[in-house]
Amino acid sequence: MTAQTNPSHEAPFADIVERMQSMLADDLAATEALLVERAISPVDVIPDLSGYIVSAGGKRLRPMITLIAAHACGGANPGTHALATAVEFIHTATLLHDDVVDDSDLRRGKKAAKNVWGNNASILVGDFLFARAFTLMVETGSLEILRILSTASSVIAEGEVHQLAAASRTDLPTEEYLSIIEAKTAALFEAAAEAGALSAGPESAKHADALAAYGKNLGLAFQIVDDALDYGGTTAVIGKSVGDDFREGKTTLPVIIARRRGSAEDQAFWDRVLNVEQQSESDLAHAIHLIRSTGAAEATIREAHAYANLAKAALRTLPDDEWRRALSDLADFCVSRAH
Repeated sequence: MTAQTNPSHEAPFADIVERMQSMLADDLAATEALLVERAISPVDVIPDLSGYIVSAGGKRLRPMITLIAAHACGGANPGTHALATAVEFIHTATLLHDDVVDDSDLRRGKKAAKNVWGNNASILVGDFLFARAFTLMVETGSLEILRILSTASSVIAEGEVHQLAAASRTDLPTEEYLSIIEAKTAALFEAAAEAGALSAGPESAKHADALAAYGKNLGLAFQIVDDALDYGGTTAVIGKSVGDDFREGKTTLPVIIARRRGSAEDQAFWDRVLNVEQQSESDLAHAIHLIRSTGAAEATIREAHAYANLAKAALRTLPDDEWRRALSDLADFCVSRAH
């Protein structure tokens, strides 16, 4: 993993997303229309702020998972579009809240909304988007889908609080780290895939468990790569400032591995810098050096690949068609971002 974007790796995997966007063109257009329509409010700051972050784009990875899962189980429909929109609203709401909690300056390559409208507006508009998401879920008429996504929403919040409570803990076990990211990230991937499958109709229920397993493992792979990129990616790749996790004192997998493999002097370094009040300007560069020199970067990416492979293995019960292959390619895309 290098600190520079590698065009030889970037282009083929960018093509994966572009191909999926082409396959889903009509579905994504319907979803984008709903994102705009359901953010309308007579209170101007709501559509202005939500439109600011939604229009910043991102790859719409979670809505794509919902849509492709539906197609893999028989086909997407207006209910699927509503779910894809709900999933993106939930994700956007968590981003707005996270940026306030983490005091982040960038989101999707732009100024964080809280730096434009302030913390209070960001939190309250995030609440509004959560409410809109629940309205969209109810409109599907499925109590099971409502259960899946509402449960995921509470699990995400628990994961964020768990992460906050674990901040600056240099002795964080790998298992606890995985529990945190399973809640704060993988839960929405899992719900997006499972709900998408169920939206395709009664016959699709037989594939729901497989797609839930796919989504959970895909989400774990995605977050592990994100955590690795914080020490070796570019802002263009991850859409936020490099080193944000470090500056916030988050104990992520590359840190856990580097500290475990390091000398007593290295461990003392990590114990100091994960207390954000004791960091200095040069500490990030040394942290990146330690993560590379101990092989923690490569070990972290190997872990991400293992979860991506579990995600792909979960798809074996689905019909072997372009939609199953698209889901498999998404797993490859998620881990490719580290190269």
